[in-house]
Amino acid sequence: MKKSLLLLITSVTLWANVYDLKPIKITEDVNCLIGDLNSPTIKNNGFISNVCYVDIGDSIVLLDSGATYLFAKELNDLIKKEYPNKKISHVVLTNFHDDRIQGASFFKDLGAKILGHKTLNEDIKANISKFDRMKNSLPKEIVEKTKVIEADLLVDDGYEIKGSSKTLKIIKPSVVSEEKSDIAIYSETDSFLFVGNMVFNERLLNYTKNSNIDGWIEALEKLASLNAKYLLGGHGKQYDKDSYKTSLEYLQILRDDVKKAYEDGIESDVVSKHVNTQKFNYLENFSALNHSNIQNFFAQLEWQ
Repeated sequence: MKKSLLLLITSVTLWANVYDLKPIKITEDVNCLIGDLNSPTIKNNGFISNVCYVDIGDSIVLLDSGATYLFAKELNDLIKKEYPNKKISHVVLTNFHDDRIQGASFFKDLGAKILGHKTLNEDIKANISKFDRMKNSLPKEIVEKTKVIEADLLVDDGYEIKGSSKTLKIIKPSVVSEEKSDIAIYSETDSFLFVGNMVFNERLLNYTKNSNIDGWIEALEKLASLNAKYLLGGHGKQYDKDSYKTSLEYLQILRDDVKKAYEDGIESDVVSKHVNTQKFNYLENFSALNHSNIQNFFAQLEWQ
């Protein structure tokens, strides 16, 4: 009896999904999965960013691929149940970050085209050391088979993925926002925009040494001008037309206050006291990221 019970538990463990994937249906043809707001942990298994899939009629297009090979496999199983007669033709990578691209090899093995901005592969090569994060954070069995691959289709603003029922358009709204490889995907038919890491909700955005604050603000203003009914960022569950506004307001305050402090001769070690971003302290990771965001932009002003 004990042996049979042990075999049953082992069998359930082996066949149970690791990721609890529960898609949100945004429109009839657009489904999205909302990632955890925290860094990679054993609890979230690296599922920390949003991923969407879109039915374009004769195939499915995936918007980002997730953080691990295993995530990609379970996502594919989910999509196959919903669309048993359709293949995934394209995987669009909205930038080079590990939580967005490391599932791509699974879909490439299935024959999907891996698509990214023309600077994506350059970003991957220039930041190769950043791809150890999942391996160092997660159990070995979760990251098994996970690897980084480059996109095999590099495109720029205006590129279209044409299906039998709708067309998805790649939008490059500025040269650099958070990253130079950031892109958005627009389905005019669905009035839906997926904008990756150009918009964060419920958690604070990450302004890095690679970011460009004017370019990021320009990008958000251009995307907003499309007046899409649904706009989903790379993190957080908000997807209404105004979901970009918190990110935009934070960046505007960051830019204006840090510039003023710099012009007033304020030193870097006290500049945070002169930046009025405390109104955003309700956002996840505010205490961890706000200071570094200020320091990174201040350093860019010093080197300009």
